[in-house]
Amino acid sequence: MPFQAFRSSPLWGLIRTFSWQELRHHPWRSAAAIAAVMLGVALAFSVHLINASALDEFAQAARSVSGQADLILRARQGRLDEPLYTQVALHDGSAEVAPLLEINTLLLRADLPPVALRVIAVDALRLGQLSPELLPLTDPRVDRMAGLQAGQVFLNASAQALVGDTRRVRLKTPGGEADLQRAGRVMASGPPLAVMDIGAGQDLFDAVGQLSRLDVRLAPGVDRQRYLQSLALPAQVLASEPDDAAQRVNQLSRAYRVNLTVLALVALFTGGFLVFSVLSLSVARRTRQFALLGVLGLRPQEGAHLVLAESLLLGLLGSALGLALGTGLAALALQLLGGDLGGGYFAGASPPLQWSPVAAALYGGLGVAAALLGGWWPARSAAAQAPAQALKGLGQVSTRTRRGGAGLGLMAMAGLLALLPPWQGIPLGAYFAVALLLLGGIVLLPELMGWTYAPLARRLERHLLPLLAVERARRVNGSAASAISGVVASLSLAVALTVMVSSFRGSVIEWLDQVLPAPLYLRANGGAQASDVATLSQAQVERIAALPHVTEVSGLRLRPLLLSSDQPSLTLIARSLEPQAGNLPLLGPTLPVPAGQIGVYVSEAVLDLYPVQLGQTWDALATAFPSQPASSAPTPRFFVAGVWRDYARQFGSVVMGLPDYQALSGDHLFNDLGLWLEAPEHEAGVVKALNAQAAGQFEISSSADIRRNSLRIFDRSFAVTYWLQAVAIGIGLFGVAANFSAQVLSRRKEFGLLAHLGLTRRQILCVVAGEGLVWTGVGALAGLLLGLAVSLLLVKVVNPQSFHWSMELHLPWARLIGLCAATVAAGTLTACFSGRAAVGQDAVMAVREDW
Repeated sequence: MPFQAFRSSPLWGLIRTFSWQELRHHPWRSAAAIAAVMLGVALAFSVHLINASALDEFAQAARSVSGQADLILRARQGRLDEPLYTQVALHDGSAEVAPLLEINTLLLRADLPPVALRVIAVDALRLGQLSPELLPLTDPRVDRMAGLQAGQVFLNASAQALVGDTRRVRLKTPGGEADLQRAGRVMASGPPLAVMDIGAGQDLFDAVGQLSRLDVRLAPGVDRQRYLQSLALPAQVLASEPDDAAQRVNQLSRAYRVNLTVLALVALFTGGFLVFSVLSLSVARRTRQFALLGVLGLRPQEGAHLVLAESLLLGLLGSALGLALGTGLAALALQLLGGDLGGGYFAGASPPLQWSPVAAALYGGLGVAAALLGGWWPARSAAAQAPAQALKGLGQVSTRTRRGGAGLGLMAMAGLLALLPPWQGIPLGAYFAVALLLLGGIVLLPELMGWTYAPLARRLERHLLPLLAVERARRVNGSAASAISGVVASLSLAVALTVMVSSFRGSVIEWLDQVLPAPLYLRANGGAQASDVATLSQAQVERIAALPHVTEVSGLRLRPLLLSSDQPSLTLIARSLEPQAGNLPLLGPTLPVPAGQIGVYVSEAVLDLYPVQLGQTWDALATAFPSQPASSAPTPRFFVAGVWRDYARQFGSVVMGLPDYQALSGDHLFNDLGLWLEAPEHEAGVVKALNAQAAGQFEISSSADIRRNSLRIFDRSFAVTYWLQAVAIGIGLFGVAANFSAQVLSRRKEFGLLAHLGLTRRQILCVVAGEGLVWTGVGALAGLLLGLAVSLLLVKVVNPQSFHWSMELHLPWARLIGLCAATVAAGTLTACFSGRAAVGQDAVMAVREDW
């Protein structure tokens, strides 16, 4: 048995005695390394569990709603005409067809804020085997035919939890509110859902003659492609499979989930450096013990294996605790926050925890790997010791290290990887480029030491104490680079995150200034959550425009467009393109629109996700605007006249003139209004008049309030990055302290000799503090330069490839300089504190050991 053989080996005995004694005498140091690995694994694993649970819940909800259909027919924009149902139902290849009407509305509750509710109106007689989980189940006290009657509604478990024991349910409708009877339940899972009769739903939501989708089950042996060809669907109708909905949400949130996981793994990355620092100090403290074991027959390779075994134990303990903590954090977050981590993709979901042993093994393995990588260099140091010198306390002689070629090669590879396109929407090349860039920068640290301090050493020839500090950095640059590598890695990540967040925030501020030109904005109450019923009519807009002190009103209409079954919906924005309505934040000049075509302006995401470019005619967009049967108007042609920056819609938006949209669709409703006033002091009076006109029906906000709320949400979303920066810097400084402690322990004779030569304790401490200043000064410079390079990758590669938007680079120099200065100051103080124990009487007496 392998384990029995290991237990009988000398290595197991050394772990039980030699390593265990070290742990007993210095438990807090090992606990710090275990905690660092634990936190990294816990953060990454909890993020994975929350996202995986939310995705699984959404997939189950999508399957329960779509049922056992082979095909789902939807309109690319708006709704389907009801005669299409007859055409599909009478086709020879159709076994079963179920019509459905879907409405996004609000559940109104007394003394509580309204909640988003999805209403699905169904034909219970046709639902049958297609979507059994949507089949209404009546309560015993209610008529069994309630599912076919008006005014009756059936709720799923999430909706039932919101309404409690009440038998009446109030919903927002286009005409105001509707009071319905709660007649039973449905088995569908997922976010709050209500089911009602399709005829009653069409009447209630002003959708007579309209359908949202048709669920189709094909007859046995019917080929899907041939069926669609023979059906000859209008261009406006899009056919998809039931699993496409879950795939679209998976794609919608993939970049967000991956970036959040990578961000969580930063803590694990810094945890590896902490393991390195702890084991380096441990090996330095046990130099003579390792030497004695070597004299007694322990081979250098076995000493390295012993240190790696210690790092393995730290990694196993940290990973096991991290998996347990991550599971607890995920369960708590799912209970308190639901499945949404700030991206808005799973808002309203409260999924059960989906624990995966495969994922646990993966993230636990990452924690163990980080610990082993952290222990690799100390293991090499233990193997490289000369027992005779170590027993005399002379330690290992450090020499200059030259690895400039390898560092430059790694950086060149990082540059090539950054040019790679994304893989399935994930910038894998850019992620590997960041890792290679950091590794190359750390490899180049010894060279940077020499380049930086060679000129300075010549100028300090007459200044003994500074010269000693600078010359040691130059002559033993390998040890110096090893000591500050953790600070360089953590500071570079902190600089990169600071620049990225500052660039994003600055770009968002500039974007808000352009897209919010009006001083006052208005939308129907619940507009963001109840997009199908929270609209403003043309008559309401005219009454608002007639209010005193209102000089101009500009309307906005938002509609989802589903142009491809394998892409999430993009957003159609119909708005006035006149100057007084505010110009779009365009990227580059616009092109003249050819005669007979309609000019549209697309966001950057459209160019990435759809086969269309600036200056081209977009034929796919015309399928969202079918020509009327009685109309002789030609099919519209859309010309991409410009590209604009849109931070609100990750998967694309299209802007067209409001008159063009109204002429093509016949839709004269509005979602949002911008109001211009005669003077700013009239704002309070206009708001009062709006509330008096229709109390409680409008959400009114000033542009300043919208900016303030948007930036508050932005800062809250990125608060975790500041916490990670602090953790990274703290771990890096702990590494400096541990490494300095290890080195000064091995240099006790050197300090004793300096004391015999006349240097006072204070002067020796000044030398040690000077070394800390010199080392962390180069570390701060390297961290700043590497951080700026990494931030360039994040801003110019990762963000455009992940989220399909660009941003301008904003460098917060004051904050960056303050961050570097604080790191240098903390490193200097840390080095001084670490050297205090090595310059006392023991250092003086250590010189006598060779007499």
